[in-house]
Amino acid sequence: MLLSLIMKALFIFSIFVLSVLTVLAQNRTRLPHGMTFGKKVDTTANLPATKVEAFMDKKIRISTTITGKVLKVTKTKGGWFDLDAGQGKIIKAHFKEYDVTIPTALKGRTVTIQGVAQKQFIADDMQHFAGDTIKGKKQHHGNANPKQRLTFEVAGLTVD
Repeated sequence: MLLSLIMKALFIFSIFVLSVLTVLAQNRTRLPHGMTFGKKVDTTANLPATKVEAFMDKKIRISTTITGKVLKVTKTKGGWFDLDAGQGKIIKAHFKEYDVTIPTALKGRTVTIQGVAQKQFIADDMQHFAGDTIKGKKQHHGNANPKQRLTFEVAGLTVD
């Protein structure tokens, strides 16, 4: 009976030790405030991501610094991620330098990014500009996909 109690205690102790070691061995990415990826970001003229499209007005490309919330990291190598632009719009962002790797833990974090914002033409617009039309079919020349209108080529990112 004493032997079975000792065996149970050893079994429970070993389960506890293995649990603790498993938790400690997990690769946890900590992203402290101010952590930088790529080049250092100049935050003197900062713009909220929700106002980038309005700020651009009729310009196709601008160099700027914006702050927004990361919705998801789509690819860590090359630093591909989606930034919330408000009202259901998304800014597709990626690093200019492909050798930058970002952690998936950026999801949900507010970041400041510096680089070039660019409006993308939608396929309907491209057909319209090229003069391609289909006889008998009405073409839609509006904002067919508002969630993917803006892209951002990132030179540097700072975690807020």
